Amino acid sequence: MRFPAMTLLLALSSLPGLLVGCASQPAVMHWDAAADDRASDGRVWPAPQTQEVPRYRYLGQLTGETNFRATKAEGNVWREAWALITGLGQRAEPPTELLRPLCGTVDARGRVLVGDVSRGAVFVFDEAQGKLAVWEQAAPGQRFVSPVGIASAGNGEIWVADAELGRVFRLDSAGRPLGDVGAGQLQRPTGLAHDEQGHRWFVADGPAHDIKVFDDQGRLIDRWGRRGDGAGEFNLPTHLAYASGRLWVTDGLNARVQSLDDQGQPLTSIGQRGLYVGNLVRPKGVAADDEGNVYIVESMHDNLLVFDAQTRLLLALGGTGKDVGRFYLPAGVWIDGRNRVFVADMFNGRVVVFQFLGGG
Repeated sequence: MRFPAMTLLLALSSLPGLLVGCASQPAVMHWDAAADDRASDGRVWPAPQTQEVPRYRYLGQLTGETNFRATKAEGNVWREAWALITGLGQRAEPPTELLRPLCGTVDARGRVLVGDVSRGAVFVFDEAQGKLAVWEQAAPGQRFVSPVGIASAGNGEIWVADAELGRVFRLDSAGRPLGDVGAGQLQRPTGLAHDEQGHRWFVADGPAHDIKVFDDQGRLIDRWGRRGDGAGEFNLPTHLAYASGRLWVTDGLNARVQSLDDQGQPLTSIGQRGLYVGNLVRPKGVAADDEGNVYIVESMHDNLLVFDAQTRLLLALGGTGKDVGRFYLPAGVWIDGRNRVFVADMFNGRVVVFQFLGGG
């Protein structure tokens, strides 16, 4: 005797709690690479054949929903049967994926937050909760247009610079708008950095050729720099990083990265125009690890350059392409408390992740 489809549908419909409960369980976030890159998991730089001690290991890439996979328990027979009969398993839309990631940070909860300028949104990769969130609201009734800078504080607050809207937007740890900063004071904010001990936020204001300094309440308390090519002067500053009492500033049209002390006084400068590896033509993202190494994205040649604390070039990683260890117009770079290095590989639509193994 055959079981009529309608009878089976009615039987399955009596189990909505089971089906919904399974669907709501968090998935597991995977750091591994895309399927065609898995053979490169564990790759290191410098390469073993150079006889040098490896300093960086490839961890994988973040792209979006494909980083989150359901556990085996979620794919139970009831859910599969329901999808088979109703056709609900046929996905009408493609998965939510990064399009043009430009900037990022890792917050106090270990979440990776990525600003995507094509989506006009912040992607939140939450490994602990096993889920991806997409924040689109800059303010009530106002969506992000061009989120090009992002930084987080220990209290969970997150600031997002939107270049097109000309302001920095404050969000709580759940992505809810708290207000905005810089209206009438910022021309086109880009890079952001936070000084946890000093309770200060730094904002690169490109057309103003300076760095605006705000307190935790969003009050403008200082301006660092002016237009020029001297020490402590800028020509279209873009990306920022703050580490160990130093502010690192990508001084875009001066083809260099400068560091300033915690009072805004110039300390060092890295880079110059040229044709050799280590020269800066179109510098973008900048970051620093806990050993004093400085990371600079050189987007003209699709490289990530690593300099030591004395500003000597240690390693050039990259080249144009989509394979492991290559980039296509990379933009931002940031580092978390575990010395994982994140690179916003913009035109490849991904964030590539490396583990710094130490300089020992």
